[in-house]
Amino acid sequence: MLASGFHKKLLDALSSSVILLNHKLQTIYLNPAAEMLLELSEKRLKGATISELFYENDEALASLKQSTETGHPFTKREAELILYSGTKIRVDYTVSPIADGKKHSLLLELQPRDRLLRITREEDMMAQQETSRVLVRGLAHEIKNPLGGIRGAAQLLDRELPEASLKEYTQIIIEEADRLRNLVDRMLGPNKVSKMAPTNIHEVIERVHNLISVESKGQIALIRDYDVSIPEFLGDKEQLIQAFLNIARNAMQALTSMDRGVPSTITFRTRALRQFTLGHERHRLVCRVDIIDNGPGIPESMLQSIFYPMVSGRADGTGLGLSITQSIIGQHRGMVECESDAGQTDFIVYIPLEQIK
Repeated sequence: MLASGFHKKLLDALSSSVILLNHKLQTIYLNPAAEMLLELSEKRLKGATISELFYENDEALASLKQSTETGHPFTKREAELILYSGTKIRVDYTVSPIADGKKHSLLLELQPRDRLLRITREEDMMAQQETSRVLVRGLAHEIKNPLGGIRGAAQLLDRELPEASLKEYTQIIIEEADRLRNLVDRMLGPNKVSKMAPTNIHEVIERVHNLISVESKGQIALIRDYDVSIPEFLGDKEQLIQAFLNIARNAMQALTSMDRGVPSTITFRTRALRQFTLGHERHRLVCRVDIIDNGPGIPESMLQSIFYPMVSGRADGTGLGLSITQSIIGQHRGMVECESDAGQTDFIVYIPLEQIK
């Protein structure tokens, strides 16, 4: 039924999810976007009935059967599908019958509504973060110039003071000026040029895992869930370690800051996503890294601002760790998101996997 070669390559390249069913509603073909959406592979699903791909309701199944007999196309909006894994997704889908003898095969095109909303949200987030970076750079410039003058004047005054006891005050001025300068430098994030080289994401995550294992002193169970098929990509290994370590340390601190009746856990999970859109750019292959803890969660009122400098949920926090993480991942053309409820916080990092030539 499905032509091979060029036509299959066209369907494989689509960002829309495409499923081809025969008149018995058995799967003939899924493109990679459909595999990703349904969280199952074509090899596993080939020959499976539509009810093994997802479940909507009996009325929807009856509409599909009727379409194989009558040849009438139809479109459904905001359909809620329950996947084989139990995940619920909301999609728009169009059913196009294709003549196949007396009955019709069906071509299903699915557009995930959740994904469109996520893309819009990401574009807004990226615009807000760029605005924030511009403001921070401008503020840093305005702070560092007078700070240099204050420090220089304090040094000159220190040399002229006749009594050693008075120099204590000028030293305080110099030290505080240095502290403020270092704070501003941290707000600006990494100021060195990224050293891009072939990087294995699991070497990065393993380094973070080992550091957290030592720092937590065995109080937290660390769980690995890796997709070992993820290829190497061009990245700055040291900067990426710092980015993921900032997230993992936040999780560790959230878990150790309260008395808990259940074991504390942090999960490191990696997955490869195909034909995935970040902001306004679609990538052939993207690495997704989840760092999940079962801590108290982040208040909803803070979720939209946690990546901004100086925003922290802890009294002793500087609010710079996540801002630096977002900056580093941004240099790798990626994105950081956070989903949090009481009892679970998931920081999700997306990094495009560029081919290494």
